[in-house]
Amino acid sequence: MKYVVSWVTRDNTTEDTIARALQVFSKWSPAPATTFEQFVGRVDGRGGFAVVETDDPTVIAHDLAVFGAFFDMDLYPVLDIMESTRIDSEAVEFRASIS
Repeated sequence: MKYVVSWVTRDNTTEDTIARALQVFSKWSPAPATTFEQFVGRVDGRGGFAVVETDDPTVIAHDLAVFGAFFDMDLYPVLDIMESTRIDSEAVEFRASIS
């Protein structure tokens, strides 16, 4: 399953908090059960996004817990666009078949 993780620094973030987050990040590495397909930071420096694939959502929960002290994060399960549009098309056809 693929997930998109987004994070932003909390409103009360201080220089010390940022320094600590960077220190923790420098020691962290992705779990072997994950594949980071994209890992990008926002140009404004306030957060970033990651597209992560894993069959074990607990590894993502672990990483969110590690960094949750520093960032507000959102996690979205996602599908590749071709799969998503196939499902949407089937739903449209189903609704159209009901009179």
